[in-house]
Amino acid sequence: MVRAPLFARTAMGLALALGVAAGGLSAPVMAKEKEKKAEAPKLAPSKAFIAPYTAAKAALDAASKRADVTEARNKVTAAENAYRSANGKKARDESRAAYDASVAALSALLAPEIDLSDKAFAAATTPDDKFIAGQLGFSLGQLAFDKLLQRRGLQSMVDSGKLPPGDVAKFNYYIGGLSYDLKEYPAARTALQAAIAGGYTEGNIDGTLADAYFNDNLPADGLKVLQAGIEKRGAAAPEDWIRKGIVVAYKSKMPDQAVGFSTKLVQLYPTQENWSLAIAVVRDSSKFQNQENIDLLRLMLRTNSWSEARDYFEYIQAADPRRLPGESLKVVNLGIASGKLQASDPSVADAKSIAAGRITADKASLVGLERDARAPAATAATAMAAGDAFLSYDDPAKAAELYAIALTKPGVDTPRVLTRLGIAQVDLGKFADAEATFAKVTGARTPIAQLWSAYAKSKLAAPAQ
Repeated sequence: MVRAPLFARTAMGLALALGVAAGGLSAPVMAKEKEKKAEAPKLAPSKAFIAPYTAAKAALDAASKRADVTEARNKVTAAENAYRSANGKKARDESRAAYDASVAALSALLAPEIDLSDKAFAAATTPDDKFIAGQLGFSLGQLAFDKLLQRRGLQSMVDSGKLPPGDVAKFNYYIGGLSYDLKEYPAARTALQAAIAGGYTEGNIDGTLADAYFNDNLPADGLKVLQAGIEKRGAAAPEDWIRKGIVVAYKSKMPDQAVGFSTKLVQLYPTQENWSLAIAVVRDSSKFQNQENIDLLRLMLRTNSWSEARDYFEYIQAADPRRLPGESLKVVNLGIASGKLQASDPSVADAKSIAAGRITADKASLVGLERDARAPAATAATAMAAGDAFLSYDDPAKAAELYAIALTKPGVDTPRVLTRLGIAQVDLGKFADAEATFAKVTGARTPIAQLWSAYAKSKLAAPAQ
C-alpha cells in the first residue's frame, strides 16, 4: 500500500501482524499465529451462511493461484516501489496515478470474487458468521491491495465480539491505520481512540491520532492528543512528534502551544539545531522589546545556536554598543568569525568601532557602579544597572549579588531582574538555583524564562566531564 509520509502507522505492517498476507511469513510470526489459532474459540457458522461462504472461499483460494492475478499483483508492487522512489511532485503524481491504475486493474480481475464476498457478508447474521466473513474479507482485501475490503474484514471481526479480548484494541488500531490511509479521518479517530482506550500503545498510535486531527484542520484537538502522548512517553517521546507540535502550533497561530512544544524539544533533545529552532519560535511568537530580546539572545550565545546574520544584528542592537560595549564587541567579533557578518559592512564596522572605543572607560566605571549599588540608599535601577554591567563583562558572581540587592528595592522590575539573576546563576554553574529563579518569572518574560530553565535543567542532567 502507498503510505503517507508523516507518522509511522499501523496499516504498514498489517499483513505480518495478522499472519494472513498473501506472501510468505517469517517463522516467528507463523508460530505466534499458530498459538493464537489454538487458543481461539470454535466457530459454528449458521446454515444460511455456509453456502455463500464456501463459494466465496473457494473462489478466493483459486484466485490466489491464478497467473493473471499474480501478474497484476506484481504490477501493483512495482508501481508502489516506483512511487516510493519518485523524486519531485510531477514524478510522484505520475507514479501515484500508475499505482492507482494498477490497483484498479487488479480489482477488476477480482470482481467476481469481490461479488461472492459481498454475498457472504450479506448472509452473515450471527457473531460466528461475522467473524468468519471478516477473515475472508480481510484476506481478499490483502490479495486485492484493497484497503476498504481489509477494513471491512477487520471491522466485522471486531463487531462479532469473537476476538480474544487482548486483540480488540490491536484490531481497532489496524482499522484506524487503514482509515487514515483512506483519508477518512473521523473514522480513523474513532478507531484509534478505541484502541488507546483499550490500552494499545505501540506503533506511534498517539502520533497517528494527532495527525488524523491535523489533516482534518482541527489543530487544537490534535495538539492536545500529541501533548498527552509526549507526556506519556516522557524522556522517550519521539523528537519528530515534538517538532510536529511546534510546526502545527506556529502555523495555527497558537503561540503558547508553540512555546510549550519548543521548551519540551530542548529539554529532551538539546542540540544546537533544536536550540536555534526553539529560540526562533519564542522570538517570532512574541513582541519583545530590546530588554527582553537580549536575554533570549544571550541563551543563543550560550548554546552556540546562531543560524543567520539576523541573530547577530538583533543581539548587537539589543545590547547597544553605547550601553554594553563589551558584550556588543564580543558578538560583533563572533559574527565576523562565523562568516555571517562582514567586517566591511558599514553597520558592522560602525558597531565595532563604537564598542571598542568605549570599553576602557566603561570598565573603569565598574568600581563606582558597584559602590553606588551597594550603598544603603541605592535605588533598584542603580543596583540593576550595575548587575547588567558585570553580567555583560562575564562576572556572574558580582552580577548575581547586585541583582539580589536590586530585588530588595522598591519599584524593581522583578521579572527582568529575576531573569538576569537566573542567567548569572547558570553562568556560575548553580543550575538548581537558576531553575528555581526562572520559575518565579511572570508576564511577558515567561517563555524566555522557560527556555532558560530548560537549559539549566539540561546542564544539571549532563554527565560530569
